[in-house]
Amino acid sequence: MNIPLSHIIKTYQKKTHATPKEIKTFYDEATEDYTFWSQDFNMHFGYFLFGKTNPLRRDTMLNEMNSQVLKRLNLSSSKQFIADLGCGMGGTMRYLLQRHSLASMIGVTLSDFQVTEGNKLLKKYPGVIVKEDFRNTSIPSNSVDGAIAMESFCHTGHSYKTLEEAHRILTPGKRLVIADAFIKKDPNKLCIGSSYSYKKLCEKWSLEGLGVIHEVKRDLENIGFSKITIEDISPRVAPSVFHVPFAIPLFLIKKLFKREPIKKQSWDNLKASFYALTSGLHMKDFGYYLITAEK
Repeated sequence: MNIPLSHIIKTYQKKTHATPKEIKTFYDEATEDYTFWSQDFNMHFGYFLFGKTNPLRRDTMLNEMNSQVLKRLNLSSSKQFIADLGCGMGGTMRYLLQRHSLASMIGVTLSDFQVTEGNKLLKKYPGVIVKEDFRNTSIPSNSVDGAIAMESFCHTGHSYKTLEEAHRILTPGKRLVIADAFIKKDPNKLCIGSSYSYKKLCEKWSLEGLGVIHEVKRDLENIGFSKITIEDISPRVAPSVFHVPFAIPLFLIKKLFKREPIKKQSWDNLKASFYALTSGLHMKDFGYYLITAEK
């Protein structure tokens, strides 16, 4: 189903949704930190591919993650309408639109800042970012040719409702691709170190929680997804994770040098970056996965 971009813009400009305050505040205040993380405004971790990406150049890995997600969407060469569920500043949207000339995209975010600034960056592309909750969008049912979620569903704990909404908007036969961190067991069964890191990570990055990977697979099946592929890509992601404890402190030092005020969320990002690293070291409890599921 091909929907003209002009119709999309007119439809979404008329609609607003109430937004969870913590997540909205997080992204309104934290986006500046992420611009320091990525020149291309990619708000996610990267994918290391030997011979193609440079582990010392973060954006090569971040854009390779975009490439891996795009590859798994398995888009046709015809016109395609794709949804980015939790799109941030639209970095992945721009990457995809640059490489698929017949695609158009809709991105949803809770952040007013990301809607305003992200749409400025999308001016020359057939895409638009709207302020909506990805658990309850006004995207028509059976209307998109692919849906992606780049480290966004974790803000709702990879909930059943979140996955169900993605299934609703997809055209039959089309795919959802999720790139995100998950836990490998029930939170109550995490060791003391993992449990503490997990609690602080969720607190500082405004996460409802990480989905338990085998439970998420079961939910996808119960919702009606098929051909579910779950890939543990933790070793591929690790080189970009090791950038985190250095990137954010450098950002804060830069702010201090300029005598600019530092927002509370920036301090929380600094703390969360440490817990992201310590969580990643507990490989028996945490993992980073690419999930592909077909409606």
